[in-house]
Amino acid sequence: MIFNTFRYYFLFLIPAAVLFRLAPLRLRPWVIALFGSAFFLHFAYGMAGLWGALCLGIFLWESLVSRLYRPGSRWCLLGLAQALLFLGVFKYWNFFSGLFFFHHANPLHWQGAFLPLGISFFTFEFYHYAWDRRAAKTESGSLGEYLAFILFFPTMVAGPIKRYQDFLPKLRGPLGDWNQDWERGATRILCGLVKKFAIADLLTAWTNHLNAQDLLVADRRMLVVWLLAYGVKIYADFSGYSDIAIGSARLFGIRVPENFDWPYGRRNIQRFWQCWHISLTRWLIDYVYIPLGGSRVARPRIYVNLIVVMLVSGLWHGAGVHFLTWGLWHGLLLAGHRLWRQRRGTPSTAPLAVGSSRALTFVLVNAGWAFFCMDLTTATLFFRRVFLG
Repeated sequence: MIFNTFRYYFLFLIPAAVLFRLAPLRLRPWVIALFGSAFFLHFAYGMAGLWGALCLGIFLWESLVSRLYRPGSRWCLLGLAQALLFLGVFKYWNFFSGLFFFHHANPLHWQGAFLPLGISFFTFEFYHYAWDRRAAKTESGSLGEYLAFILFFPTMVAGPIKRYQDFLPKLRGPLGDWNQDWERGATRILCGLVKKFAIADLLTAWTNHLNAQDLLVADRRMLVVWLLAYGVKIYADFSGYSDIAIGSARLFGIRVPENFDWPYGRRNIQRFWQCWHISLTRWLIDYVYIPLGGSRVARPRIYVNLIVVMLVSGLWHGAGVHFLTWGLWHGLLLAGHRLWRQRRGTPSTAPLAVGSSRALTFVLVNAGWAFFCMDLTTATLFFRRVFLG
């Protein structure tokens, strides 16, 4: 991964952060845009890569179109449509076209398909800006400021998902104490690297070896241990990259949203999602759940809205039926939790009740990782072996 390389730190991050702090205020956005463009081309496809130039062209096109966004403008609708179109073509074309030719050769399969670096993250930022400009929730800003927002490379490939109205004041405002920012930023980066190297990578060496053949002969208790290890691994991986991104941004004097807050210790699935991939959860609430009606509609519709939101979350994580199944699993858990809460009222605060609910949430979340990391056939075999031997 990019954040594990010396090139990221010594070729891009440190020079960009130093130059950003030394540059006049009006030039700071262009420092980020310049280094962000070079970063994307270098790490994604090589400095002369045709695909890298094409993807950078998407950034520039989106940035130019964004200059036309006005509150209530139809140009904002174009921005929303093209953001989804870019994501759909590059990430989901083969998946969705393949569904129409199930069990048959897909004549629409794109052999040369490639996945632009960080497309899931920057597409959501494209979408957010167009949506909020149409609703007059954010100002336009200058072209340089918008380019800096989109091409801010510490968050481009691994999040957290930023909001323009939060990012802009930090880009324009006075910078904090250089020493304090660099000390805290470097500490956060080191924490992320420890999570990545000392936990996630070590567990990956074990968890990535499980396959259908192993499932037939492995001890069922070891399968449970394997899945729990995968749960630890994916948390260390995701939160580690977020720590590195947050720490990298801090070197610029810019603070981006937190993304994880000890989610495995939460007592219900709703609290889990409020603490797991926080920026994604908030994005889904603001741009999917609330537009669907949120909690202001009839009770059955609320359950449907929760399931739809989590299906979108599953599909955002990857183009595959098993990701949709993982999303459906969490949607059903959220709907079930809401139904339970409506019928039982305020949960008990007794230590036994709190401990039991935390344990149950932990088990249900980790059970769902089977759908996340395995195809449906393998996941079905996994649960059959665990429960039936």
